[in-house]
Amino acid sequence: MRRPLGLLASLGGAASSPQAKEYIRETKDSMISINARIADELSVNARQVEAAVELLDEGATVPFISRYRKEVTGGLDDGQLRTLEERLRYLRELEDRRSAILKSISEQEKLTPELEAEINAADTKNRLEDLYLPYKKKRRTKGQIAIEAGLEPLANSLLDNPNLAPEEEAQKYLNGDSEEGKKITDIKAALDGAKYILMERFSENAELIGKLRQFLKDESNLSARVMDGKEAEGAKFSDYFEHDEPLGSVPSHRALAMLRGRNESILSLAITVGDPEDRLAAHPCEAMIADHWEIQQQERAADKWLSEVVRWTWRVKLLTHLETDLLGEIREAAEEEAIKVFASNLKDLLLAAPAGQKATIGLDPGLRTGVKVAVVDATGKVVDHGAIFPTPPQNKIREAEAVIVALCKKHDVGLIAIGNGTASRETDKFVGDVLKAHKDISAQKVMVNEAGASVYSASEVAAKEFPDLDVTIRGAISIARRLQDPLAELVKIEPKSIGVGQYQHDVSQAQLARSLDAVVEDCVNAVGVEVNTASAPLLAAVSGLNSSIANNIVEFRDQNGAFKSREDLKNVSRFGAKTFEQAAGFLRVAGGDNPLDASAVHPESYSVVEAIAEKNGRPIHNLMGDSGFLRALKPADYTSEAFGVPTVTDIISELDKPGRDPRPEFKTAQFQDGVEEIKDLEPGMILEGTVTNVTNFGAFVDIGVHQDGLVHISALSNTFVKDPREVVKAGDIVKVKVMEVDVPRKRIGLSMRLDDTPGEKQSGPAGQQRRGKGRQDRSQQQRSFGGKQGGQQKQGGMGSMGALLQQAMKNKK
Repeated sequence: MRRPLGLLASLGGAASSPQAKEYIRETKDSMISINARIADELSVNARQVEAAVELLDEGATVPFISRYRKEVTGGLDDGQLRTLEERLRYLRELEDRRSAILKSISEQEKLTPELEAEINAADTKNRLEDLYLPYKKKRRTKGQIAIEAGLEPLANSLLDNPNLAPEEEAQKYLNGDSEEGKKITDIKAALDGAKYILMERFSENAELIGKLRQFLKDESNLSARVMDGKEAEGAKFSDYFEHDEPLGSVPSHRALAMLRGRNESILSLAITVGDPEDRLAAHPCEAMIADHWEIQQQERAADKWLSEVVRWTWRVKLLTHLETDLLGEIREAAEEEAIKVFASNLKDLLLAAPAGQKATIGLDPGLRTGVKVAVVDATGKVVDHGAIFPTPPQNKIREAEAVIVALCKKHDVGLIAIGNGTASRETDKFVGDVLKAHKDISAQKVMVNEAGASVYSASEVAAKEFPDLDVTIRGAISIARRLQDPLAELVKIEPKSIGVGQYQHDVSQAQLARSLDAVVEDCVNAVGVEVNTASAPLLAAVSGLNSSIANNIVEFRDQNGAFKSREDLKNVSRFGAKTFEQAAGFLRVAGGDNPLDASAVHPESYSVVEAIAEKNGRPIHNLMGDSGFLRALKPADYTSEAFGVPTVTDIISELDKPGRDPRPEFKTAQFQDGVEEIKDLEPGMILEGTVTNVTNFGAFVDIGVHQDGLVHISALSNTFVKDPREVVKAGDIVKVKVMEVDVPRKRIGLSMRLDDTPGEKQSGPAGQQRRGKGRQDRSQQQRSFGGKQGGQQKQGGMGSMGALLQQAMKNKK
């Protein structure tokens, strides 16, 4: 957490007070430590981190820093800066927690120099909490009650000298005449009290807890078992009814599946060592506890009693505590990986190729309610809408054909976007037949992933944009626009609703939202935004802007007409100097007064371009796009105190291709005629499809049958694949062979190795055998072969959110 100077008021008022000076010194030392640690983790210079942190604290965004402050940060890229930003957040939270713990222990007057050194050296939240455990305020425990009753000397004597007989020693502590609450009337009560004292002491030792935690991480299994009587109810979790695998290597998708099974009371989870069914065997951790406290079995009088204390400490105190901690770590790691996958897929989808500025018909397919139709012009403006009924039960094919033909000719339509939901293949066939029958129509039909279209249709954004249109028509508009420009349309939808991830509802929603918002910000600013045509949601994702300022821009544009220059933006309400600095470079003004306003050159560095133009005796507009001239320039010749070689190099590169779009060329998959449902599939078919989702275990591909098929990681390539994203990404168009089809379970197995033979055991490259390597590999394949947990089963014919989003990307390409 950032420490605002406003906190000085609580430390003595003026910044010159002793308390305030000490606070400032500690904060500065803390930041130096944090910066040094991040620098080490990123393998960069500490000064680079310090500069980036200063910029972030001043309100600069990652896109702005990575593009326009390269000299300041030493060239940190957006990936490094995102990691830095996340680690900075974690480490500041760690420092705040460290300060709170030191303060709490100090107030208890129990803070020794040794303990303070250990707390200051703690590098994780777990380690901090382990050290704080003995001092944490908690309810009155049995151990505390025993200490108050005067039994601590008994516990100490038996631990220090196991030759003492427990019963004889306990006899000395009987005090039936003591005040109520401190009476010890029998030997058992005395020994039980001593046991509770030692149990708490043993279980609150940070060094021991650290050893046990590491041992379990390295040597234990995560064991899942079905709860009694839950077999039928939890059939979707059947792969985990009797499942064990090493704790340290549980993949994120399996961890989240098992955790979901536990949350739904279908599965029980445990951290086990050895045979999980052997409840009587001594646990290795018991031996570690005994060894730490030098408790040995030498047949001395107190040895058996001390062994029982150790056993109780493990089973009653530490087992549950560590199991909870470790399952929490597994969950956090799995969530982090799942969010990473989600973010990567979202980035691929948002940066999918736009079909371009062409008049487009958007079709939102349906059966009973018909196919909703919307026509948008090249700029995305709605120019026509309605409904047709070419599908069962009405089958008004001729009437529908007449409508489509008329719209195509009236508006010079270049694209027909067909949503991939219910009746999509029927609608696709209908449109195909129309285009074949009318050769004079040159429109191209494209199947578009409609994920999130219904969410947008019912949103406040859509209601404000189209207050007089039915939600179904809004959906058709969204489908058309997302073909023209997926980024501009998808930013109107909450990223989570796009659904290109797994278990998105099981992960930290705050962390997910933060990660996905960062992806949206990076993608929008990488492409740039035309200020005179952009919607408010798209503008809001620009560096330095928010919803309020974005709405002000649109309102100003509506009232005063198109912006003529970037400078005009300063006339917009709340568009101050700081906002202009952050946003201007990412906002484009095409056809304005200054040709540089249509480029990614920041206004603050226009002087560099002017210097280039003046030195070479050429007007700015004349040198833009002249590759031969620009590539011959030496960036060092145009540097200054304000602009170094990295910035000048970027400026020259931008002048070479001003306002270039980093997105790829548009292309789309062609689904095979006659293959419209899963029952139409046959092993051995080679089909074209669109990658809809990439996971750690493979990639899902939409082949046009309302159910994504899985290409397991072992079938992605003839060479070893560590990460599926090395081979494919969401939106890619790929050829696949159908390997397996399970119609009742709606599971489709695919391979990108087109020479694979269906029905044979599929062995992947070394280390990636697909089958026959024991329960762990088999269960992974089963879990990932489709289905509700590992797959992307399309619901109601519309497809999973992940499948839909990805498909939209492909179609746009």
